[in-house]
Amino acid sequence: MTHTTDKLIATAAGVRTGNRTTGHASRAGRGSLRRATPWLFLLVPLALLITFTYVPVANMIYYSFTDWDGVSPDIRLTGTANYTELFTRPELFKVFFVSLYYLAASAVQILVALYFATVLSFNLRLRNVFKGILFFPYLINGVAIGFVFLYFFQDGGTLDSVLSWFGAGTDHTWLGSPTSANVSLAGVSVWRFTGLNFVLFLGAIQSVPGELYEAAQLDGATRWHQFRYLILPSIRPVVSLSVILAVSGSLSVFEIPYIMTGGATGTTTFVIQTVKLAFQFNKTGLASAAAVVLLLIILLITWIQRRLVPDEKADLV
Repeated sequence: MTHTTDKLIATAAGVRTGNRTTGHASRAGRGSLRRATPWLFLLVPLALLITFTYVPVANMIYYSFTDWDGVSPDIRLTGTANYTELFTRPELFKVFFVSLYYLAASAVQILVALYFATVLSFNLRLRNVFKGILFFPYLINGVAIGFVFLYFFQDGGTLDSVLSWFGAGTDHTWLGSPTSANVSLAGVSVWRFTGLNFVLFLGAIQSVPGELYEAAQLDGATRWHQFRYLILPSIRPVVSLSVILAVSGSLSVFEIPYIMTGGATGTTTFVIQTVKLAFQFNKTGLASAAAVVLLLIILLITWIQRRLVPDEKADLV
């Protein structure tokens, strides 16, 4: 009887020990699954990012060290020959001067977007209608915009017809000279992209607590004081982001000038020149080197801008 009791006690202890071991293993498994869950959700986005961003960039860097023509299956490594040619031919970098027109246009569109975002953030009649009007151009396809403004600026087109109503001369060729053409194209970019900056600024302004506006009004702050001391500090990160997008966009302009002029009359941008090198002159290796240089320039300018104007949390309370 004593022997049987001892066996039962030993069996029960073994069961409890087994249950305890199984419980520990189960909790460890749940902990591992919990830690792995975020990576499982990130698996698909990371796969798409690597496949469609990092792999093409790596291929572009590889092609920049070859003489590939984009068609032949034979690829021959040439070292830094493409970069040497790129930096020893000044005409390949002269097209960056065209970006100055778009850089000036970007400054205009940021100021215009900031003005309208500030005005429409207050209680005004029909403000939702004006919001839609300002944002609508950004929704239109860039190719369609290019063709619309191509007819807008042509001789005897819409712009000349409107000017004739006011007795202005209509003998000006808007896309016929480098200066006039680049100013016209930059103006199109202002019309198209102001809505994007407007939405970014408006969202940032509307995130400011309403109590701060009420306190400012009680202290006698005017609209200008509210903008200078309340709105502008609170949207500083968004303004910094808009400046980065403006600079990078000015250096990589392609769609509008390519559709409207094809790079003629001195409107060739660095990206248009790169595309022509790759698909018109079959110099894919040289075009890849130009694309790598453009990427490095944009990254360098972005880094400098972030160092000069670092993001700081605005203490408004």
